[in-house]
Order: sequence, then C-alpha cells, then structure tokens
Amino acid sequence: MKTSDFYFDLPQELIAQDPLEDRSSSRLLVLDKLSGEMQHRHFYEIVDYLNEGDCLVINNTKVIPARLYGVREGTGAMIEILLLKRRENNIWETLVKPGKKAKPGTRIIFGDGILIGEVLEIVEEGNRLIQFTYEGVFEEILDQLGQMPLPPYITHELKDKNRYQTVYAKYEGSAAAPTAGLHFTPELLERVREKGIRIAEVTLHVGLGTFRPVKVEDVTQHHMHSEFYEVTEEAAEIIRSTKASGGRVICVGTTSCRTIESAAARFGGEIRACSGWTEIFIYPGYQFRLLDGLITNFHLPESTLLMLVSALAGREHILAAYEEAVKEKYRFFSFGDAMAIL
Repeated sequence: MKTSDFYFDLPQELIAQDPLEDRSSSRLLVLDKLSGEMQHRHFYEIVDYLNEGDCLVINNTKVIPARLYGVREGTGAMIEILLLKRRENNIWETLVKPGKKAKPGTRIIFGDGILIGEVLEIVEEGNRLIQFTYEGVFEEILDQLGQMPLPPYITHELKDKNRYQTVYAKYEGSAAAPTAGLHFTPELLERVREKGIRIAEVTLHVGLGTFRPVKVEDVTQHHMHSEFYEVTEEAAEIIRSTKASGGRVICVGTTSCRTIESAAARFGGEIRACSGWTEIFIYPGYQFRLLDGLITNFHLPESTLLMLVSALAGREHILAAYEEAVKEKYRFFSFGDAMAIL
C-alpha cells in the first residue's frame, strides 16, 4: 500500500481560513460506509442520523496556547517555540524555529524575562528538550504569553482563542484541537442527549505527530509519535453497555477513535478504564474493535488521518466522497466542514 494511493487534488481556495460564526451551521457530507452513497446536509442535522441507544465518544482535551515567541539571550535573535509534550521538572519537548539558533545551553527569554527556557538537548527529529524557569503558575504565564498553535495552512489570525477549542474541552495538554468536535454547540449536545444518545468522554492529548507528513512510500513503514490518552471507568461502562445492547459507538474525531481502539487493543477487544501512551496507526486492513461510525473533518492528502477514514469506509469510497466534496466546494481541514461515516 503506497502513500501516493491516498493523494487527491485540493484547490487552495477550499482550505478554510476562519471558523464560521455558528459552529453547527457547517455543511455535513454523510457517507454510507458500505454502499458509498452520499447525502449533503448541515451539521445541526447530525441528530437525524443518530439513534436512541447509540453513544457518541468525544475527546475532552483542551488546547494550550503552545506557541511562544522569545529572543536568544546574548544576541536578541527571534526564536519561535512550540510546546509538544510535558516531561518532568518543567521540561518540555518542543519544536524550535530556527533550530540552528537553539543548541544545548542556549537560553531563551520570553515576555521580558517572566519566562526563561534553557535548551538541554536535541532529541529525535531535531526536537529540543527545554527546561523552563519562572515565578508563579506556568499555565497562567502561558495564557499571557502563548498563542494558539494553528496549523500552518491557516494564515489568518484567530480573533477568539475559544474558537480553536471544543465547547466541552476540559483537560489541558493538546498542541492541536480535535477539530471534528468544533462543530458541536451546547444546544446541539443537549438535543443529542434528549434523543437518548449517551455521551462518553475520553481524553487524548493531540500531538503534532498526528499531522506530520508521511515521508515513506510504503505506508506500513510510517511510525506514529506517541500521545497520552485516558479512558475513565464511566466512559468504558457507557461504551460497553452500548455495544451490549446493540447500539452503535460513534466517535467524534479521529483522536476519539484512536483512544478507544488503543484501549481495546490492551484488553483483547474489550474496553476498560486505562491510561497510557499510544502510537496506534490505523490504515486500510485494520479491523475495528469498537468503532461503528465516525464524525470527522476533511483531511490532508496522503495523511495518516485520510488513511484512518479509508480503513473504515474503504479507500475508493473515501476518495469518491472527497472528489464530491471538492466539486461541491466544501470547506476543508481544521475550520472546515464535516463528514459522517455511518
């Protein structure tokens, strides 16, 4: 299976640059995963496709303002840092630009010195381990100095930080938003509950590894970066009882899917409360243990996310749906329209 098998042509003007004023008014392409049949709807109509007894699995991670701009001590050179993964003792794994200005021992000053970072070492793929020193609460300093880490294909400035958060975001730790969830409003979630659909909350802190390009031609040789996930006993029980009663488990976003499939892989297909790090890579041929349906956005060509949705509905059906979405001028990627694969 080749990476190039997952290529499609996307006109630049279809990449959404700004979120819609009303989250739930985005368009929705509904794809029958077996027949490949499609319907064009709006996201607020998603409730029509959910049945009493189903459950929605949502990822309640919260994006941190992980992009920091500082200056190198001694030279005043500008340095941009993206926080990727928290380690112990105020040490973070980071992505640094330009990397050549961040050799071990380099000190970087942020916000007139209220935050100072020292580069400790260079790790895989050129990422830097940086130890931060500060007075006060790190999260408060980050909120003051940091910017939302929007993907590079979004060039417009985000006026409201909350538009890159889901309305149910709770636990800080992500370097990117679980964007399929951006379409839900509190009112829409209430309609989902009123219809007798249960909601299971899981956590996966999204790292940039999810979005890294696949650089190998043989898909099976690609290695995913690890991301932290957690499934509570309450979430596990909702998913278990849904399956036992014949309901469908429908994940909101690829991160929710990867979370429950990672958990199930640990216990022979069963879901139990657990937490840990996952490097799960789902591509065609994968046998889903728990997932029945997926609500997701439109993904980049040749990406691991496009491979995941192809594992659920088949590459041909997915590429046909994407061709239709391009023809109908759907909005793509993080702030774009949605797709339900059921």
